[in-house]
Amino acid sequence: MANIKKPSVDAVLVGFGWTGAIMGMELTAAGLKVLALERGENRDTQPDFAYPRITDELSYGIRGKLFQNLSRETVTIRHTPAEVAVPYRQLASFLPGDGVGGAGVHWNGHHWRPLPSDLRIRSNYEERYGKKFIPEGMTIQDFGVSYEELEPHFDQFEKICGTSGKAGNIGGKIQPGGNPFEGARANEFPLPPLASVNSARLFEKAARELGYHPFPQAAANASRAYTNPHGAQLGPCNFCGFCERYGCYMYSKASPQTTLLPVLMKRPNFELRTRSHVLRVNMSPDGKRATGVTYVDAQGNEVEQPADLVVLCAYQFHNVRLLLLSNIGKKYDPATGEGVVGRNYAYQLNGGASLFFDKDQPMNPFVGAGASGSVIDDFDGDNFDHGPLGFVGGASINCINTGGRPIQQLSLPPGTPNWGAGWKKAAKENYLYQAGVGSQGSVMAYRDNYLDLDPTYKDVHGQPLLRMTFDWKANDLAMTQFIGTKVEQIARAMGPKQMKMNFQKAGAHYDVRYYQSTHNTGGAPMGTDPTTSAVNRFLQVWDVPNVFVMGASAFPQNFGYNPTGMVGALAYWAAKAIREQYLKNPGALA
Repeated sequence: MANIKKPSVDAVLVGFGWTGAIMGMELTAAGLKVLALERGENRDTQPDFAYPRITDELSYGIRGKLFQNLSRETVTIRHTPAEVAVPYRQLASFLPGDGVGGAGVHWNGHHWRPLPSDLRIRSNYEERYGKKFIPEGMTIQDFGVSYEELEPHFDQFEKICGTSGKAGNIGGKIQPGGNPFEGARANEFPLPPLASVNSARLFEKAARELGYHPFPQAAANASRAYTNPHGAQLGPCNFCGFCERYGCYMYSKASPQTTLLPVLMKRPNFELRTRSHVLRVNMSPDGKRATGVTYVDAQGNEVEQPADLVVLCAYQFHNVRLLLLSNIGKKYDPATGEGVVGRNYAYQLNGGASLFFDKDQPMNPFVGAGASGSVIDDFDGDNFDHGPLGFVGGASINCINTGGRPIQQLSLPPGTPNWGAGWKKAAKENYLYQAGVGSQGSVMAYRDNYLDLDPTYKDVHGQPLLRMTFDWKANDLAMTQFIGTKVEQIARAMGPKQMKMNFQKAGAHYDVRYYQSTHNTGGAPMGTDPTTSAVNRFLQVWDVPNVFVMGASAFPQNFGYNPTGMVGALAYWAAKAIREQYLKNPGALA
């Protein structure tokens, strides 16, 4: 029981990354008194990301200084419901952020919009291929909101971030040099694309000669000096090669710290409390309304914070876990397929090729940015005919050079010794001439891939850990094997002297021991049916109308893109609904 009770606020935000900062800006602008609770440390560009401190690869890249402390809280993982889950004790497969800014600090800045068909995936596949095309046990569903409804919010978030790119479709007219498969945009990107490095130029040439449609990766790394609509200023990216796993010392990578917090933190109706770990959402006796939250402060006190509105803005795992710990929504049961909280957990299935060139083709990998490169979308979503292939989903294929850091980004040819003189010789001969072609693949939702509370393991506060039940399915493995043939085709056309492929094979199992993606999704899926979704199309909990849940936990399945663009747009979409509808008439919006 809480031993301290604070004065009530209009809205409390749980977590303070991208969605927390967006909701803070929007709700304070509506005149609400807003409190954000962040369990991690306060961090800002200065002094926390200052050069040269932030370019310490051992501290940030290997030891994960910006990531969640797994000794205090983690998840447990198993492949099937019949197995006993064990704790995820070492950061590897995914890297949840911690502290102010969350994963918005250490991302690469790939800024995507989903395809229009991604948002109505079940309807699209049933219409084009028939209902029987979707495999038994696959629980994909439409998002419940259309691309056209979200387009102004995609545009808004790109302007906040100062995104660099080239539009492929403006007002329904295909634009040369952009992505011809994307949904129609109202506007061009705020900034032109980042400069193209040599590996991306080779990729672009090879892809185009093969009949594909390469375009510059949209990047939340500023290609020019930029001032966003809030007056926050970003500097041009200098291609330092320290994006993913690092904060940006150049004020070039969009993050809450560079785009929103300089304005939000000065507002008198906003307060931030760090080192404040929320234990649960408090509920009224009838369970129909949230009354606030209970959290543990930096001194170990249990604090009750009353609020009229509760918005969960934490990382995907933590949002789902808080719903389960607070008994909000019906828990998902894979045996019956009933329940919604924990349902439709998904991930991404990625692959790639490492390329090694002769000395007449220097790649200079140390000249890199988080989203500098070229991409094709020909085999993503439903941009190609799935009928003869028999699987659902696809992948974007890219050649992006994020950097050439010596510990984590030194790729060596097949047959290289693991250590000693032979290893050193290969490193010296190949470092400047290495490149990579990668794929980022969708993962569908399935009846037996889900999240719940672990019956055995607890966190430092004595609360059950979140348990993940997840494995690769035949559909997604078939997708990545098909994509692998396209990656190999493009990579060979780039003319390397050697290359090695890395794609999952049929029958492979999910392995947490190496990094794959921090694009965990689902568990509180959105939709228009309360029997299959935890939140409605405005991210409002169906049965508790004063609780909203932001972030990728709302994705009913995962697509072949980075999720941040969609996460930001959904936050603005939900904030608009709160400001224009909910505050005028508190209650269910759908």
